Order: sequence, then C-alpha cells, then structure tokens
Amino acid sequence: MESAYIHIPFCDTICSYCDFCKFIRNDEWINKYLNALEKEINTKYKGEILNTIYIGGGTPSCLNLEQLIKLFSIIKVLNRNKEYEFTFECNIENITKDKLKLLYDNGVNRLSIGIQTFNEKYLTFLNRNHTKQEIIEKINLAKEIGFKNINIDLIYGLPNQTLEELNEDIEEFLKLNITHISTYSLIIEPNTKIYINNYNNIDEDIDFEMYKLICNKLKDNGYNHYEISNFSKVGYESKHNLTYWNNNEYYGFGLGASGYIDNIRYENTRSFNRYLSGEYVKESHKLDLNEIIENEFILGLRKINGINKEIFKNKYNKDIKNIEVVNKLLECNNLLEDEKNIYINPDYIYVSNDILVEFID
Repeated sequence: MESAYIHIPFCDTICSYCDFCKFIRNDEWINKYLNALEKEINTKYKGEILNTIYIGGGTPSCLNLEQLIKLFSIIKVLNRNKEYEFTFECNIENITKDKLKLLYDNGVNRLSIGIQTFNEKYLTFLNRNHTKQEIIEKINLAKEIGFKNINIDLIYGLPNQTLEELNEDIEEFLKLNITHISTYSLIIEPNTKIYINNYNNIDEDIDFEMYKLICNKLKDNGYNHYEISNFSKVGYESKHNLTYWNNNEYYGFGLGASGYIDNIRYENTRSFNRYLSGEYVKESHKLDLNEIIENEFILGLRKINGINKEIFKNKYNKDIKNIEVVNKLLECNNLLEDEKNIYINPDYIYVSNDILVEFID
C-alpha cells in the first residue's frame, strides 16, 4: 500500500458533493463525523507503512484547533516511512498562525492552497472571500512557520478572461516562489450556480492558447511540467498524486472518498447517516487484468514522461509494444517512445483525452 487519502467534507460553501454540505455546519456534526472516521480507519487500516498521506476535499482547514487536534490524534495510527509526504489542503480565508503551527508540529510537510486567481474580479466571481494582499501574507506566514513544499491552484478559462489577465495571474503566482503549481481550466457543470447564471465555458481555441501560455511561462521560470495539469520545481513533484498516476494502490477514508486496494476500486457513501452507521462503502468493483492495464494507460499517460517500459513489463509480465493499440498510436505519432518510456506526443498533450479513450476496452 502506497498512500492514504482522507476526505474531510466540511467546507465554507454549500456544494453538491455529499449530504453533509446540505446541512449548516456545526460542531456536533463535525465531532460525530470525526468519530466515524476514526472507526473506519481502525476497521480498514492494516498497519502498512505509507509513503504519503493526503487530507483534503471540502475544506479541512475550516476545522478549529480542537477539532484539528482530534483529527491528528485519529491518524497517529497511520505508519509513515522516513521520507513521507503529508499534504493538507487549505483555504486562504481560514489559515491562521496557530493552525499552521499545529499542522507543522503534527508532521504536515506539504500544503495545498486554493488560491485560484489574484484578479479581484474573478475572486468575486468564484465566491472567494480573500484579497490579493491576504494571499501574499498567508503564503509568507506559511514559509515563516517552516513549510518549504507548497502547492497553489490556478484556475483559468474563466468567462470573458483574456490572455493578458491570465498572464498577469501567472506573474503574480511566480512572485510567490513556491514549489508546485496545479492548473485547472474551469468547467461549468450543469446545476451549479455559475451555470444557472447563464455563463458558458470559454471558447476552446482560447482555452488552448491559455494552456500553451501556462506551459511556456512556467517552463521558462524553472518549473517541470511533469503531468498534464501539474508543474513543480525539481524534486517537488507530488508523491501522492503520482500514486494515482502510477496506478498504485491507496486507502480512501471518509465520506465520499475513493480508494484502490487488492485490485478493488471503491467509493465510499456520500450519505452522512449511512457513514455514521458504519456503512462506509457505496460501491466497489474488482478489476480483472485487462481493466488494470487499461487504467495503467489512462492514468500513466497523464505523466509527461509517460509509462516506463521496463516497469510495465515487471508489473504485468507483458511487453508494452505487444499491445495492439500502443503500436497503432505509435505509428500515427500520437504516442512517442525513447529508450525508457512511451509517452503522449507533446503536440497532442492538450487533446490527450482523445488519445486516452483509445485504451478503453
């Protein structure tokens, strides 16, 4: 087992992710949830030494100090290797010096902070309650506490956003001098507030130009583009996310969490009452070898370096080039290969989903 993902569904705004967000958040429900989380971890965890722990989903930083102390007490049971990566998701609005100190003292060594944008107009559009100055102050505070590994999220493709506005955002992100940047093009989903207000997804050609701008700008400033949406300084790639992309197994604990254990992919219930009663898993599926290999391609080819041919052969006792679809995509230059890896042609990274779908079934 590589990793543990722990979902904390409490957030500052109402969403459709799980039943819990339909309620007004209060301390009684939080304590009930933490008690249930402790029972699930104690029931499922088999004592393996973990390489990564990731606490995220919702807004775990909205927990108060007492609740955070309880959460860290619960996860002390998780064994970690000497070079573990422990990520904690935060929102700017509820970062405080006391909370950061508590995280640091309890072994968190990587922060993931949802900044999204520096543009005041788009912060309002995204319903973010922080300012540009607060972003700078909170990032500097985290560094002062001792956090050296910090990820920040950048959202682009906002309605009516221009390339000039995106470039200004990237410039501000670069000034923070952090180790990791995750980028996401805004997808407007039905039944969301943005959709109801009649906003549309940005034009695809503009979206592509924005993606190219991000890739080029970050590369020119020392960031390694190691996964479709992720960029890092050398040595600061997300170990936890690489667990997913390398198709390795991991625990998923908490309401709505997903996991992958013993070739079984599972998703926990999003019903608060069922979770409290110990009915943790909503659905699960035992993968056969073909499905496992299918996932290997769909996940592994998200990495810019793609899939290591030797590792693939050791995992599946099969030469990757004996797979028909691989040769087909190599012949048409959708895939390329070097001595070690097979990977998506950089010219087609933006439309990688059109290539990955070839591996389904």
